[in-house]
Amino acid sequence: MLWVSPAITIYICVLTVVLGACMGSFLNCMAWRIVHGESVLHGRSHCDVCGHVLGAGDLIPVVSYIIHKGRCKYCGAKLSAGHVFAEVLTALTFLLLVLKYDISLQALEYILLACLLLAAAFTDLEGYMIPDRFIVTGIVVRVVFLFLQGNVLENLMDALLGGFAVGGGLLLIVLLYEKVRQKEAMGGGDIKLLFLTGLFLGWQRNILCLLIACVLGIVFAFIFPEKRTTGDGAEEEDGKLFPWGPSISAAASFKLPFGRWRRFSRSFAAARSSACI
Repeated sequence: MLWVSPAITIYICVLTVVLGACMGSFLNCMAWRIVHGESVLHGRSHCDVCGHVLGAGDLIPVVSYIIHKGRCKYCGAKLSAGHVFAEVLTALTFLLLVLKYDISLQALEYILLACLLLAAAFTDLEGYMIPDRFIVTGIVVRVVFLFLQGNVLENLMDALLGGFAVGGGLLLIVLLYEKVRQKEAMGGGDIKLLFLTGLFLGWQRNILCLLIACVLGIVFAFIFPEKRTTGDGAEEEDGKLFPWGPSISAAASFKLPFGRWRRFSRSFAAARSSACI
């Protein structure tokens, strides 16, 4: 459907970007509210600094940030660039998934997963937490799409293997490390997030996801300061804590639109055969 005509392609791409930016704004707001103990469903959006309720024109993704030069319209306080970054990142993720999978159930499933991954990354960055509600919602989404896509038994076994092989294996390693070293190695939320990605990616792609997450974690460690935001908005230095959620989410999101492990395996095997010849 996406490639029926250039006009339809442009229309769907623009609509996808707009919807993605709006969803990114919502996910970022939701993450902030969860970390700071505010209701997600009740209450209007407001400035993080002065608390002034924002109007409809103040909530236009990306555009309102540019128009007001990254500052609050009412108090003039500088707004975090994370707001517009979340909107652009979500819009780009949506666009890549639609370009890869067209208008399909697979695209919808991965878009929902991407929303959960981004939400987990935002809450982990803001407050070092990955709420269980994200994991439970992801499990429900995966089960629903297993039945919608058919071949339930085979896909279910692959999903469970993907979740338990990486998530369960990592849990055992972490427990052993903590018992020997007597200190926390990794948060439980990170392990549960890897279990969730395994349900969608399968065990092979989830292992690759873990490896990519480790590399990204090293990169992120040099980019983001090791600060923890408490529930009252204060920041406290904590060199022992590091948010792995963004690394895991980024690695899993990278794997969604860029092919499957089987294709990589076949390409690698073909290249190896050519080299031998």
